[in-house]
Amino acid sequence: MTDRNAIRQWARQQRRALSPQAQAEAAKAVARQAMALPDVRQANSLALYLANDGELDPALLMDSLWQAGKQVLLPVLHPFTPGHLLFLRHRPGSPMVANRFGIPEPPLDIRQLVTLDSVDLVFTPLVAFDDAGHRLGMGGGFYDRTLANYQGPVVGLAHDQQQHPALPAMAWDKPLGLIVTPGQIKRFRT
Repeated sequence: MTDRNAIRQWARQQRRALSPQAQAEAAKAVARQAMALPDVRQANSLALYLANDGELDPALLMDSLWQAGKQVLLPVLHPFTPGHLLFLRHRPGSPMVANRFGIPEPPLDIRQLVTLDSVDLVFTPLVAFDDAGHRLGMGGGFYDRTLANYQGPVVGLAHDQQQHPALPAMAWDKPLGLIVTPGQIKRFRT
């Protein structure tokens, strides 16, 4: 399978097929593994995401980061630069609004904005990944464009079932430094 859309369809089916119990166990295992990473322990401001469409849910990881005194950020669709993301501070109980894709995000508030050069680590959702650190997203390119010049660690969070033998990489795809799944931690570059 080398067609990116066919791989997306296959991987989305894999993660949606997981039972709620399997999803919860996976989220717990990934949170535990991620919190043990030196990259996470050393970081102060970490960008996460809210799970959608069967993505690995980082809510437990978010809680652990807050308990560790870390600043948690969430992505917001950039209002003036189409196809890009901004990262805003997020705290327990903060209000959320649905973006144009129906995904919850913090309401745009410039006082909560953290510029990308001040983000220590970014966790990304993904649809599929491979052994070379390639990430296949939903196809919008938001993370690839936003993180094109980002110098910090980028960590993909996924279910083990989303691994593909070899993803067809495009020139604009930003490889990941780490991928954390319930069953493994893969480091690709430091």
